[in-house]
Amino acid sequence: MSQVRPIQVIAVSGGKGGVGKSNISVNLSIALAGLRRRVVLMDADLGLANVDVLLGVKARHNIMDVLEHGMSLSEILVPGPGGIRIVPAASGVQRLSALSNREHAGLINAFNDLSDQMDVLVIDTAAGISETVISFVRASNEVIVVVCDEPSSITDAYALIKVLSTEHGMQRFRVVANMTRTKNEGQALFNKLSSVCDRFLDVTLQYVGGVPFDENVRKAVQRQRALIDYAPQSKAAQAMRALAEEVVRWPLPAGPSGRLEFFVERLLDVANAPKA
Repeated sequence: MSQVRPIQVIAVSGGKGGVGKSNISVNLSIALAGLRRRVVLMDADLGLANVDVLLGVKARHNIMDVLEHGMSLSEILVPGPGGIRIVPAASGVQRLSALSNREHAGLINAFNDLSDQMDVLVIDTAAGISETVISFVRASNEVIVVVCDEPSSITDAYALIKVLSTEHGMQRFRVVANMTRTKNEGQALFNKLSSVCDRFLDVTLQYVGGVPFDENVRKAVQRQRALIDYAPQSKAAQAMRALAEEVVRWPLPAGPSGRLEFFVERLLDVANAPKA
């Protein structure tokens, strides 16, 4: 029997819209691919397919075609810049809570068939703390919480961490500060979030870097190109590559939790869990 290789599943979330979470997801994915990782980016912003818009990709199929029309995940993947592949957004996790046993097994097998073709699965979650967001984050090995210098960003990031910690027992979170104006601003933002979490929650936060405000980000979005592709030497692009170098140093999940089908099983378990 061949050795099952562990796969890093990283959810990128933030609790609030407008913090640049999708841009982080896209550019981190491309930067990881640049470090010779085979990356699949899953657009889990199920209401607003941000990745399609950011990269100007047109998706003919999505995860529902896997469930309802017997397509493989390989068939629905959309090629993206830098060699990444994209799982297009689909209807919500609510649909996953109504799967038959056959569909349940089929989805796990579909992901399992893809497991030897990837090293990292990056999940771009929706804004807010809906059941869908919580489901994807809980099923992942790693969580990156994106914050920016707005009071509502810190408040919403804290709300996300609080729900995941107090209701679902999650204790470890990585934090990225986005659109920072100075080198010290990112650390200050992290300290603000960390201080309120330390006071009220039993969690461990790790600051993994800041991405400076950069006009090139807006220009890249207007041209539907990834920042790393549009302005590779820009300060924000350099920060994305530094973040990717940080990510590849994170320990890989050991045992069953490192298998891709384990991620899907957890996702489905969460979707099917009785609501309080």
